[in-house]
Amino acid sequence: MDFVLTLHSHLPYVLGHGRWPHGSDWLCEGVLDTYLPLLEALRHLDRDGVPSPVTLGITPVLANQLADPRLDEEFEVFLAERVRAADTAPEELAQRGEHDLIPIVEFWRARLHRMRALFDDIDGDLVSAFRSLQESGRIELISSAATHGYLPLLKRVESARLQLLVGASEHRRLFGTAAKGCWLPECAYRPRQRKGPDHAPARPGVDELAAEAGFGFFFVDAHLAIAGEPLGAYPDAPLGAERFDIDRPLLAAAAAHRAPERSPYRVYHVSPAGSSPVHAFVRDPESSRQVWSRDRGYPGDEAYLEFHKIRWPGGLKLWRVTGPDVDLGAKLAYDPTHARSRAVEHARHFRELLEREATGEPHRVAVAPFDTELFGHWWFEGVDFLDTLYRRLADASVVRPVMASEHLRHTGSPERLQLAEGSWGANGDHSMWMNDGTKWTWDRMWDLEDRFWAAARSAVSDGALAPILAQAARQLLLAQASDWQFIISTGVTADYGSKRFVTHCDAADRLVAGLEPGATPHQVEAAHAEVRDLAQRDMLFPDVLSSVRDVIERTPLTTSG
Repeated sequence: MDFVLTLHSHLPYVLGHGRWPHGSDWLCEGVLDTYLPLLEALRHLDRDGVPSPVTLGITPVLANQLADPRLDEEFEVFLAERVRAADTAPEELAQRGEHDLIPIVEFWRARLHRMRALFDDIDGDLVSAFRSLQESGRIELISSAATHGYLPLLKRVESARLQLLVGASEHRRLFGTAAKGCWLPECAYRPRQRKGPDHAPARPGVDELAAEAGFGFFFVDAHLAIAGEPLGAYPDAPLGAERFDIDRPLLAAAAAHRAPERSPYRVYHVSPAGSSPVHAFVRDPESSRQVWSRDRGYPGDEAYLEFHKIRWPGGLKLWRVTGPDVDLGAKLAYDPTHARSRAVEHARHFRELLEREATGEPHRVAVAPFDTELFGHWWFEGVDFLDTLYRRLADASVVRPVMASEHLRHTGSPERLQLAEGSWGANGDHSMWMNDGTKWTWDRMWDLEDRFWAAARSAVSDGALAPILAQAARQLLLAQASDWQFIISTGVTADYGSKRFVTHCDAADRLVAGLEPGATPHQVEAAHAEVRDLAQRDMLFPDVLSSVRDVIERTPLTTSG
C-alpha cells in the first residue's frame, strides 16, 4: 500500500499589517515553530539517506511572504524577543521558587539559537530551501489558489479562475516549475452547475477550473467521495467536535440514500469527459483521526507541550498537557526528553496502523492530509513524529511512502467518480464560511466581483490604467481569502477578520472607481494615489495583470456569472 503524507502550508497575508498579535508575528511564529523545524528534519533525513517523500503544499500568498525581504527584519525582531525572554527567565523563575522550570528555559535557548543558525544558513530564504529539496527529488511541492479563496462561494467564474491561474503562475515563478497538484482551499469542491430553467449559463466545476490552470490532482475529505452524485449541503449535525473529525452516523445516513460507499483508499478520476484529466486523493479517515481527534489523537498526550499556557513577555511555553481536564494553573513542568520518547512511540503506533490498513488491493493508497502548522506550532512534537515515522517506514514491507504524483504514475485507469459538493469544514458543507455571521461579507464580495470584472474588461487594454487594474486585482484576491470568514465564524478574533476583509474591499472599491467607464480625472488620479500608498503594504503577485488578461480571454461574457 502506498502512503501519501500531504502537508498544506498556509497563512493569510500579514506583512505590512502590523506585528502583534495578528500581523507579522503570526508569520514569524510559523517560520520558527513549523517551517524551519520541518526543513531541519527533512535535511536530516536527506543526510541519513532516509526517503521522506512529503507532498508539501505552500499557498502562493504564503510563498510570497516567505520570499519577501521584509521577513528578514520582522523575523529578527521576533526572534530577538524570544531570546531575551530565555535569557532573563531563569533569574526570575529562581526568585519565584520555580526551579523545575529553569531546565526547560535552557532547552528553549538552545533551540532558538539552532533555528537562528538554520535561518542564517539559508540566507532567510525558505522558498529556495524547499525548492532545492524538490529539485533533488526529496519532496514534491504543490500549489493552491492565490490567497486561499473559497472557490465554491465566489460569484463570478472569473474570480475562481483568477485564484487558480495566479496560484499556478506564482508557483512557477517562485519554485521554478509547474505544480502538478493543487490544494483546494478548505478542500472545498463544487461540481459543474448546469443550465437552469432561467437559462442561466453553465458554470465549470472546481475540477474543470483546476484542470484549466494545469493542475492534475487535488485532495478531498472522505464524505465528498461517498456517493456518485453531488450530495449538496449535509444536515445540520456537525461532522464532529474536532474540525476534521468524521461523524460516521452522518456519513452512513448519507450513504444510505446514495450509491454504495466507495473506498477512501483509492484515487479517483473526477474531471468530466472531454476535459483534461484531474484526480482526487481521498483523506484516510482512520489515520487522520489518529492525529486530529481531541480524544483519540496523539497531540493530546499528557507528556506533550501545552499550547495554551504561555509565559509573558516572550511567549515561552514551559508546561506539558498533564491531562485532558487539568486546569492551566495546575499544569506540570514540560520534559522534552519524555515528550520526544512519546513521539517515537506514536510514530511506531502510526506505522502499525498503516500496516493494518494495507491489503492486497491493487493501487491502494492511504492519504493523510494535514495543515503543516499542526506540526511544530500546534503540536510541538509533531515534527519529531514525522521524522521518526519516515525512519520507521524506511524498512516497512507493506507500506511504501510516496509523493502524490508518484502514486498516480502507477494507478492505471482510476475509476471515474462525481464528487459531492462540500468541504472539510464543520458540517462538511460551506457553513463555516457562509452563515448568519458572515453573510454580509459575501453580499459585499459579490457586488465587488461584478464591479471589478466589468471594469477590468473595459480597462484591460488601456496601458495607463494597468497599475490600477493590477492593484485592484490584488485587493480583490486578498479580500477573497477564506481566512476572514473562518476567523469571524470561530469568534475568537472576529473583529480582526472583519477589519481585514473591509480594508481590502475598501481599497478595491477606490481602485475600481478609477477603472470604470466614465471615471472622472479626479477618480483616476485618486486611484493612482491609492496604488502608490499600497505599493509597500500589499505588493505581491507581480504578474497578476497577465493572469487577469488570461481570465478575460478564457471567459466569454455569456458564461461569466
